[in-house]
Amino acid sequence: MATIITYKPFGRKAILIEWIPIIALEILNDIILFKDKITTQNSGFYLDFSIGYNSLTILFKENILNFQGEIETLQKIYSLKIKSLKTQNFLWEIPVCYDLEFGIDLKEMSNLSNLDISKIIEIHSKNVYTVFFIGFLPGFLYLGGLNPMVFFDRKSNPRLHVEKGSVGIGGVQTGIYPISSAGGWNIIGKSPINFFDVDKEIPCFAKSGDQIKFNQISKEEFYDIEKLVLVNKYQLLKTIIHD
Repeated sequence: MATIITYKPFGRKAILIEWIPIIALEILNDIILFKDKITTQNSGFYLDFSIGYNSLTILFKENILNFQGEIETLQKIYSLKIKSLKTQNFLWEIPVCYDLEFGIDLKEMSNLSNLDISKIIEIHSKNVYTVFFIGFLPGFLYLGGLNPMVFFDRKSNPRLHVEKGSVGIGGVQTGIYPISSAGGWNIIGKSPINFFDVDKEIPCFAKSGDQIKFNQISKEEFYDIEKLVLVNKYQLLKTIIHD
């Protein structure tokens, strides 16, 4: 895949860098490597980074006085011959209950796709997903790797209230609502864990490049885990991803 990226001013303090508009692991890895190169070269100039499916937004600490000069600096950093900076990534195992009490759209999805509900659950829970980026809510993980058999368009009329922990499918993506909010994804289950905690040093445990595996649990297990989460006694299973 040819690497074609563009650089654009994004307000007075930011530069938007864009790759070709597709969802691909090769692009994600290139974005993460570029971000790591930047932080090791000139970390003192930057305030924050935001990763998208095919973009990297760099927020500077001060107003940018010479956009072209900063872009040329970034282009030189991108061209540095560094294959990997050994960023450690994890596979996180997320418990999910697909009971119809929580999977409130499963019946409709089954009718639309001519797939049994059990087959939809099997397909969704079988795959390992990659965390591409975090947004539109704090801790909302945008996951790539959904089987095309369970692609479902977002709802034409979004719900005003989707419960925290709800697991959904929106088009070619799957993800989990970290807090209760409005939303238009098709809800297939619910997880009892917290995906964002402002009281922790790292509020969201996962990051771009990590992987997610959904483990199917019963309603009884759901409520047992929920109780443990409330008293901070539940530990998520994780393993290091090796190249």
